[in-house]
Amino acid sequence: MKINKLLIAALALFALNIPAYSMDQMESGSFNMTLGLLELPFLMMAVVFSFLNARNLKGGKFGTGMIYLAWGFLVMAVGHLHMQVDYHFGFNLFNSVLGENGGLVAWFIALMLTWGLSGWGFYQIWKVSKS
Repeated sequence: MKINKLLIAALALFALNIPAYSMDQMESGSFNMTLGLLELPFLMMAVVFSFLNARNLKGGKFGTGMIYLAWGFLVMAVGHLHMQVDYHFGFNLFNSVLGENGGLVAWFIALMLTWGLSGWGFYQIWKVSKS
């Protein structure tokens, strides 16, 4: 029951900015801010629950796949947090530390790591589920 209320509240927050966005096509900052604010808590929930599920599975074949998914989600959440900070505050940590080219390489590596860990986790779970 609590999940339904949380989902309705999140959708209501999202819907509040749709009329403002559609009425003024030139100014979508409020809409983007809402999406960014909604995205991060849900990503954090995905990270927390994926690690909790992996822990409850206590290793094993499903647990191994779930831990890869959890790490993939964590890398994704950090990347999305970085994107929001860059978008709203103009601070790009990768570029500041590694320079523009190094920042692009680091971003690409993080993206491949996210996809690789998530893909490998789903593959491990799929492999077990078909046997």
